[in-house]
Amino acid sequence: MRRLTFSFCFLCLSILSFGQDKWDLRKCVEYALQNNISVKQADLQIRFAKLDLQQSKWNQYPFVNLSNNTGYSAGRNQDPTTFSLITTGYVFSNYTLQSSVDLFNWFTKKNSVIAKDLNLKVTEAGIDKAKDDVALNVAVAYLQILLANEQTTLARIQVDQTRTQLESTKKQVDAGKLPELNAANLESVLATDSANLVAAETNVHQLTLQLKAILNLDPAVPFEVETPAVNMIRVESLADLQPEAVYQLALVNRPQQKADNLSLKAALKNVEVARGSMYPTFSLFGSLGASYNNKSRKVISKTQINPPLGIVNVSGTNYTVFPVLPYDQPVYGKFSYFDQLNQNFRQSVGLSVSVPILNGGSLRAGWERSKLNVRQVELQKELNSTTLKQDIYKAYYDATAAIQKFNANKKTVETSERAYDFARKRYDVGLLSSYDLITTQTTLLQAKSNLIYSQYDYLFKIKLLEFYKGQGLKL
Repeated sequence: MRRLTFSFCFLCLSILSFGQDKWDLRKCVEYALQNNISVKQADLQIRFAKLDLQQSKWNQYPFVNLSNNTGYSAGRNQDPTTFSLITTGYVFSNYTLQSSVDLFNWFTKKNSVIAKDLNLKVTEAGIDKAKDDVALNVAVAYLQILLANEQTTLARIQVDQTRTQLESTKKQVDAGKLPELNAANLESVLATDSANLVAAETNVHQLTLQLKAILNLDPAVPFEVETPAVNMIRVESLADLQPEAVYQLALVNRPQQKADNLSLKAALKNVEVARGSMYPTFSLFGSLGASYNNKSRKVISKTQINPPLGIVNVSGTNYTVFPVLPYDQPVYGKFSYFDQLNQNFRQSVGLSVSVPILNGGSLRAGWERSKLNVRQVELQKELNSTTLKQDIYKAYYDATAAIQKFNANKKTVETSERAYDFARKRYDVGLLSSYDLITTQTTLLQAKSNLIYSQYDYLFKIKLLEFYKGQGLKL
């Protein structure tokens, strides 16, 4: 019981210590690259590709197979050791060792190894792409949380301002300076602002859960992101992120483009493999064999005998006829297992030629299909390059528009703040209705929200261009 209590306390302390440190973008990305399911799946694909490559290398070596069949045979059969017809049941055992090696197959196996090696490199580039995609998704989710936190802070400030304003208005209503309608309107605004605050906080929680899902982190684990000052985040100027220059660097650095180039090389090698399979294959083969039969007997000794050949009657008298010379009569004994294997040992070696003639058109169809696959890979490579270029140019133009929106929203906020200050002063002296004050306050809140959004939008677009340029993701 004490051990269980200690373990539970240790687990709680571990969870608490795990959640005490705030997560910055770098920590999130590193954790995701080690724990994200997509990255782990891509790593498994590399292992499969390595096995395929290893198997293609093994195919270059001779094939060797050892077989044995042991059983009982009855009825009229051929003795596998003496090849005579027998009707006696017997126990048999046969051993065969066979080997073959291709002497020349138009470099089919060699090209297959090269193609598998290229496929492995494609898969390795694929895991780099998976890591980049995960890192980019983490960055997007991270920036969304930062934006949601800013919006939550803005909503909280708005609630505090409205509450303060309502308290001031109630005092003036009690003093008879303002009508009760003003307080009622502000109470309605406070309820709306409170609802907006709850929605903003809920949005933070939802976005945090999304980031945890990307990290493959338990939703129950405490989690809080580091919130850097957005004005202190370093970004490159747009002048250093011209889209054509970024695109040329991306063609060299991006994993997808590396994978496309390697896939095209592998497809060309597969064409050579398919073409080689249509030509004759020259192979060297050999085999060793031995057999055993429990009914087999061998000569263990010889005895000289001189049996009578018959009887001849001469003038009424019978004479027994014997051979002129005695002859040897073999004495048979048990033929041991290993002696039989040695006695029945056989060998063969030869050269074989396999010429594909009619195979239902499968070999030629495979060759034509491999050429079509090359064209398909070329088109996919072109499509990926076009998509990359479009994404880079879109990010550049979006960044240009975002900085312009940011500057415009900045001026809007300054103008709205002055208008709100004037409105409050007029409202305090009874020269402005509560409706007009609420309208001015709503305009200021919307302007601040637009300013925050445009600022983070610009930040993300610049970071995206830096990412395409090959500088990674950092805040």
